Amino acid sequence: MSLVQCTHIGEIGRLPPPKLSNSVHREECTQCFDNQDCPTGVDVCLNCFNGGCLSTERNHASTHSQKSGHLFSLNVKRKRKPTTQRTEDEEPPVKMKKLAIVEDREEDKYDHTLTIRCWKCDPNKGVECPNALSDPKIKTLADSVMQAMSSARQSEVKAWEEEILPCEHTLTLEQFATGHIQTSGLAHCAACDLKENLWLCLTCGSLGCGRQQVGGLAGNGHALAHYQSTGHGVSVKLGTITPEGGADIYCYSCDESKQDPNLSQHLATFGINVQTLKKTEKSITELQLEQNLSFDFSLTDESGNALEPVFGPGLTGLSNLGNSCYMASVLQSLFSLPAFQSRYNDLAKSHYLTCTISLPAECIECQMHKVADGLLSGRYSHPANYAADPKAVNPLAHDSPTPVFQEGIKPSGFKGLIGRGHEEFSTMKQQDAEEFLVHLLTILRRDAHKYKERSYPDATIIFTFGMEQRLQCADCKKVRYRVDNTDTVSVTIPAKEKSKDQDGKVTYEEVDLWQCIESLLGIEALEYACPSCQKTVHALKSTKFASFPAVFIVHAKKFQLVNWVPSKLNTPVLLPANDELLFTAQHLGQGVQQGEQELSNEEAAPILPAFNDIAMAQLEGMGFPTIRCQKALLATGNSNSEAAMEWLFSHMEDPDIDAPIQPSASSGGRSNEPSPEQISMLSDMGFTAAQARKALRETSGDPERAVEWLFNHPDDMGEDEMTSSTESSSQTQTILGTKDVPIRYRLKAFISHKGPSAHSGHYVAHIRVDDTNWVLFNDEKVVKADAESVKELKKLAYLYIFEKA
Repeated sequence: MSLVQCTHIGEIGRLPPPKLSNSVHREECTQCFDNQDCPTGVDVCLNCFNGGCLSTERNHASTHSQKSGHLFSLNVKRKRKPTTQRTEDEEPPVKMKKLAIVEDREEDKYDHTLTIRCWKCDPNKGVECPNALSDPKIKTLADSVMQAMSSARQSEVKAWEEEILPCEHTLTLEQFATGHIQTSGLAHCAACDLKENLWLCLTCGSLGCGRQQVGGLAGNGHALAHYQSTGHGVSVKLGTITPEGGADIYCYSCDESKQDPNLSQHLATFGINVQTLKKTEKSITELQLEQNLSFDFSLTDESGNALEPVFGPGLTGLSNLGNSCYMASVLQSLFSLPAFQSRYNDLAKSHYLTCTISLPAECIECQMHKVADGLLSGRYSHPANYAADPKAVNPLAHDSPTPVFQEGIKPSGFKGLIGRGHEEFSTMKQQDAEEFLVHLLTILRRDAHKYKERSYPDATIIFTFGMEQRLQCADCKKVRYRVDNTDTVSVTIPAKEKSKDQDGKVTYEEVDLWQCIESLLGIEALEYACPSCQKTVHALKSTKFASFPAVFIVHAKKFQLVNWVPSKLNTPVLLPANDELLFTAQHLGQGVQQGEQELSNEEAAPILPAFNDIAMAQLEGMGFPTIRCQKALLATGNSNSEAAMEWLFSHMEDPDIDAPIQPSASSGGRSNEPSPEQISMLSDMGFTAAQARKALRETSGDPERAVEWLFNHPDDMGEDEMTSSTESSSQTQTILGTKDVPIRYRLKAFISHKGPSAHSGHYVAHIRVDDTNWVLFNDEKVVKADAESVKELKKLAYLYIFEKA
């Protein structure tokens, strides 16, 4: 490190401290997973609070300073304090309750070393300023950075808090003006001398201590006793109130944490001005999050023996962020594929140097590169505390008494960015792995459009293939063809009860996966409003593959409605020999054949809008027929599954609920012209106005679906949108994938799920590393998979990922 004496130190005192809205990246680098526990620590920019590493190979702190012009940073290093071990005869702690959570303070577990660094003196390495923290102004700034909620915890807490809503008691709160409460009057509980864990009744201003926290702060439950004697249900926890009006609100009437939209006004009744308050305690949400993250899973084989941990490049675990196993299993599977490895690992350095987004934490491309580097480099694939304690048990040794697993990297920033604005993936709830895969691919494709001039390869294209639908009228014999590009094939797994034990547990008969796939390609008879015959007729619909992808993903739908509740059935699925699928010419559609007369655009019924993929998957996963799902989405604005489900429940008895959909034939669906704002939004993404207008018309004005249409029709310039060409859409559409048959696939990975539904339970991923060996990725734990377990879990997989052989 350079020993040049810094002469710019006085400039640091003019920098403002972080606001509550600022993300402070002090835990780890925003461009790699080097963190504050590494020997060089993390450099936090004192202008924008970006976190950068000081690695000799990467030095993202230097890159950030040179690109941003920000000249000062706070280096943060952390070291765990020695801990005392619990004795064998000591009673374990009892199960925590939401209002009885131990406050686990970081300063109690770690020692921190802080150093100011100046990048103006040396733009490449920076210059340490060892005496800078003796300046009161600089010390105050450094303290504010350390006291601010870290970016990772901020996004996690926000995700939890999105599930907390107001209730009727907070919205209709009645208050009794008891006069101003003096600051000294808030010093202790009104019924005892406790000065911590204090709750203020928002009805009458009474102050009482909370319930006792096991192993933590004391509490005699006087706030609860006050509610029981008075019925005053809403209280706020002192020390958690922020100047912005946020705080821990608990409604004893509901027995849940709630929001109070009028908290500032309600506190003003007792003379409390939130603008003068400062958050001094962790909220219940923060404490709940800490407990959730500490939940542990054991890994054993069928005999109860611990599985062998493995380490190295491509063998890095992902730490559970709280119900994030669905994301971890998908990411591990994606980055086991060469296309994702080369796209997001090999191109990382060139992107970092040219990225135009000021904060890497806000750049999807940067975060994908960060995850790729974290999973594939092997730098973070080592036993927990191995770097800190070289004498730790070697987990690779066969005589190790207890396996030592990884801590895993924490993709908090990635999860927060990918899920931002999404009603499901922005929360900390368990989600469906297949839905997340579809969502992630959509986000990546939209973002990649910004880099088309750089000719970045599209890794997601390896999944895309076409499905051809053929419809033939039984009367006039005319045909219609339609090809839709998709990334996964969803197959229904029939549930045939085999037996039931005395406890009512059902065992199901085994089902052949190949038969489920081929069942998609059958012929179906249905009623059809033929525009050529001008009447309702019988028609035959058949489906075949229009092309095949490089990587073939099969989604096994194992859900049905039980008392109107979606439940998962553990139906065992058998894979073909050697885990291989073979498709031949009989599975491939050939489009319009010689002698077939095709319905022209003038007489063809308008194509239905592209339905919300995630909502359709959720509804079909609950067991509703496709036609009903489509009708429900059409009736509710094609927005989300919840509104559609309510519509379905209220229209179950409609006599035409299963009748074919009759879309309006108003001039090809052009009655609703796209608005200038919609066209402008797509034009800002690099598309022409003609392309944007046509895409919006083709998708009934849905901007999100329009973007998808544009990506699926890259050669369509929109120039023919006002012409009367009779050329069918299937002839002008770009069909992705290959038509070369026969084509053989071999199973590369599968994602298994344990639990009653896709939105609860636990996901893990198994990935093939060679002809005979598999690795199990269970969040941060990465182990050599037991052959017998692989065989059984393969039958119960939820997603199968096949590579072209």
